[in-house]
Amino acid sequence: MKITFLGAAKTVTGSNFLVEAAGKKFLVDCGMYQGKAELELENDEPFSFNPTEIDFMLLTHAHIDHSGRIPKLYNEGFKNPIYTHKATCDLCSLMLPDSGHIQETEIQWKNKKRIRQGLKPIPPLYTAEDAVKSLELFVPVNYDEIYDIDENIHVRFNDAGHMLGSAIIEVWIKEDGEEKKVVFTGDLGNNDIPLLDSPTMIDKTDYLVMESTYGSRLHVQDQNKAEKFLNIVADTLDKNGTVIIPSFAVGRTQEILYEINNLKEQHKEDEEFQRKYEKIMKAPVYVDSPLAISATEVFKENMNLFDEETQKLIASGDNPLEFPDLKFTLTADDSKALNENPEPCIIISASGMCEVGRIKHHLKHNLWDPSNTILFVGYQAPGTLGHKIVNGAKMVKIFGEEIAVNARIEYIEGYSGHADQEWLMNFIYSFIEKPKHIFLVHGEEESQEVLKDKILTETNIGVTIPDLGETYELSDEIQMTDKIHIRKTKKIKLEIIKRLNKLKEELKDMDEYVRKDVEDVNLKDEDMFRINEKIKELEKQIVNIIEG
Repeated sequence: MKITFLGAAKTVTGSNFLVEAAGKKFLVDCGMYQGKAELELENDEPFSFNPTEIDFMLLTHAHIDHSGRIPKLYNEGFKNPIYTHKATCDLCSLMLPDSGHIQETEIQWKNKKRIRQGLKPIPPLYTAEDAVKSLELFVPVNYDEIYDIDENIHVRFNDAGHMLGSAIIEVWIKEDGEEKKVVFTGDLGNNDIPLLDSPTMIDKTDYLVMESTYGSRLHVQDQNKAEKFLNIVADTLDKNGTVIIPSFAVGRTQEILYEINNLKEQHKEDEEFQRKYEKIMKAPVYVDSPLAISATEVFKENMNLFDEETQKLIASGDNPLEFPDLKFTLTADDSKALNENPEPCIIISASGMCEVGRIKHHLKHNLWDPSNTILFVGYQAPGTLGHKIVNGAKMVKIFGEEIAVNARIEYIEGYSGHADQEWLMNFIYSFIEKPKHIFLVHGEEESQEVLKDKILTETNIGVTIPDLGETYELSDEIQMTDKIHIRKTKKIKLEIIKRLNKLKEELKDMDEYVRKDVEDVNLKDEDMFRINEKIKELEKQIVNIIEG
């Protein structure tokens, strides 16, 4: 049995693993790269395998960094089954066409520029129609049932507690009269995510392919995150400000709605708490994302997957995803109207990392105002607009315009959908028969190294952090047997993007320092002349690059 790591290798995006065993080739996940520009270049690259030779696919969950290149895979010849949980099928039927629509919209914008430059237009990665066609391949499965792919390969999907329908996948493979087992965690959830059950603990496996997003960190053990949420929101509303919550359309949005609904049961004797709660309940809450609206309906249709506490709420007649003054904005005009409405409110809008969608318009209209709050509740990948804001940027560019970050910026870490280091280790400890070897994926390299050291120290289990394109033979002696080499032109592309990103930051620094010098009344004429000449020289070099 061999595994080739074709995504989520030393990064948190683009999950894609090729398994070759028992005469079959199959994929686990086929995700899109998101975040850094140099990573997103990977989406347009050809697959490192022939899609027509893939016998089937196992999909851990619906998030686009795990499912987003399935339509591209379909377009390039893959027409075999995709096994995944029923709720993932439901969510992908919304998320993949939505992703296709985004691809079409973004390529229109790029092509306008290309045509003005005399270049030929280029096609999108895939269209919404392509995405709909690819959904024909999806085969829904249930948790806790063993499915026979054929006489030598059997799989079982277990609740990963990360989002609705997310799965830890067990795969049993019989080769040469010997059976081996490998477990793919997908994304492991926190142990206390609202609505969802905790991740399933697995008894035994030979090999473990495990995510490591928070491998070097412990989440702030904020048992009172609902109270923290209440205080932040109420303080902002008291100042007649608006609360903007950049939220992933699927998962975090529904958890936030649950928390708002759940607040009413807490601290009934605390007058100040009740005042703040009433303040929130009287404020309109807008879910401003057509995808989030549809996904919320999918959550309602799959309430049997909710945890025991939520099931009791439902049985009592209290739907945790519904409450007074909850409003859904369907059209773009409805969304625009929110930014013209002076009434204090709460706006929950995708995307969670502020890269695409309506959230960018809300940030443009609200970031500059100190009476407003931008409340982050999910992971912000390096290179994204959300990451810049959370990490203290004073100015950000949105739709080509520099916007001052004057609003209050908050991040409630307790809403993270990923297990932290403690729970990743607990997942390993839970095995009755420990894995022979662990492969760490879906994490930044620094985070993975910290987790690797901890696993080695505390369990003595062998750990590998695979690089992109590396193939490993799963045997008693784990060894890399092959590596796909990146083409030189691709390496140069990546280097150019990295240099441009670095240059952007250096130009910002230069702007700040030069302005300080220019405003210095004690600056000598010869120094001013020297600065001016250097800027003229830099301007010429930039023009030469553009014209070339």
